[in-house]
Amino acid sequence: MNLTDLDETAFSTLLGVVSDVSLTLSEQGVIEEVSTGQETMAALGTQGWLGKRWTDIVTVESKQKIQDLLVNEDSDKALTWRHVNHPTPSGGEAAIQYITVPLKGGKRLAVGRNLERLAELQRRLVETQQSVERDYLRLRHIEARYRVLFESSPEAVLMVDLKSNRILEANMGVQTLFKDASKRLVGRDFRECFDPSSLGDVESLLRTALSTGRIEMCGAKLASNQSTLTLSAIVFRQEGGAQFLIRLNRLESASVAVDSHGPAAILSSAMESFPDGWLLTDTGGTIKSINDEGMALFGLTAASQVIDQPLEKWLFRGAVDWGVFNTSLKQHLPVRNFATEIRTLSGMTLPVEVSAVYMAKPEPLYAFFVRDMDRRLQASPNNSEVFPTPFAELSQLVGRRPIKDIVGETVDTIERMCIEAALELTHNNRASAAEMLGLSRQSLYVKLRRFGILSETDSDSTLA
Repeated sequence: MNLTDLDETAFSTLLGVVSDVSLTLSEQGVIEEVSTGQETMAALGTQGWLGKRWTDIVTVESKQKIQDLLVNEDSDKALTWRHVNHPTPSGGEAAIQYITVPLKGGKRLAVGRNLERLAELQRRLVETQQSVERDYLRLRHIEARYRVLFESSPEAVLMVDLKSNRILEANMGVQTLFKDASKRLVGRDFRECFDPSSLGDVESLLRTALSTGRIEMCGAKLASNQSTLTLSAIVFRQEGGAQFLIRLNRLESASVAVDSHGPAAILSSAMESFPDGWLLTDTGGTIKSINDEGMALFGLTAASQVIDQPLEKWLFRGAVDWGVFNTSLKQHLPVRNFATEIRTLSGMTLPVEVSAVYMAKPEPLYAFFVRDMDRRLQASPNNSEVFPTPFAELSQLVGRRPIKDIVGETVDTIERMCIEAALELTHNNRASAAEMLGLSRQSLYVKLRRFGILSETDSDSTLA
């Protein structure tokens, strides 16, 4: 390439484009001319380098590199770039990469590239790599916690692939439940684990969970031992696609382990089938046992979802309600028909009526009986007929009749309502109704005749 026609101005412009800084050096290494192509280079005070030795404007560790660059080199030898650090006015250092080219008269031309942008990219690369390593370590820790929880969970839990229905993961609870530790469950078709009569319910469960995205439940029998299980399934998505998280629980998982003979076993069996919710807690409020009706009230699929949890967590007013229970039960005083609300597993609130007693044996425990008030009210559709409301028009009688007459009629109405309610509760047994009302049998008969509930011709022998 012939550059004889290139004048000094064009050559200087060319250097400004292809380099960030260029220095013209005397034979002794004194800077005679400085040309910069970046504003950042001008900020380093490059114009102040004029008349100084090149070795005097670099850091100590770079002086030997400058000496090497000033040595006359063979023109046939490849040029070598050297990394040099310049001190900045702010107290830092600027990294520049130089090569030198010999000129006529023993002078040299030093061409430099600013490494600040490269250093910034390297710094970002290091920071990004450190961030990736931190995220990877965090994921490792999360995975370790997940593995510990998954394997130590008392519940039987399975991960099932949505497309192939193959079991991807199974914890120790599943191996124990299936009693099939000698065979590998992972990789098997999930449906093969169940009795053919239950396959329809299982497949319907998976389809419903996939379409709704909610937790769905069904019952099924195992193919190995014909045990009846409760299955709950929910869909979640990972990088490999959608998967089912399936939990399996025995229906009898909520039963209390007692001796199969004697009054204790009979009482335990009776409490398990009790029509109201029943649960046991220790004196600190930690739930130890719950019956099937209690699980239904709380919206649970397995007793393990509530066992070893504080009762106040499930009470709507939390510590306030628990304080009322604990204060009375610590004094061995029963709690009767305490109206409150509970939180279900789905987050809904349910009005209930709670009774509780203190049990000293075999260890100090609190027994709670929980009754669903919504169901109780729904079970009495004729309440409005049994308990009329004759008081709505009382205000209209004021001024028309004396207050003595109004009060007398009101008392009579209340007495009649109480007597009719007692007779209905006792299935028309007059003796029991009198005892319930705190009256003698003769007083009850008088009131029955006065209100027209009992005719004068009824004999006493037919009244019991």
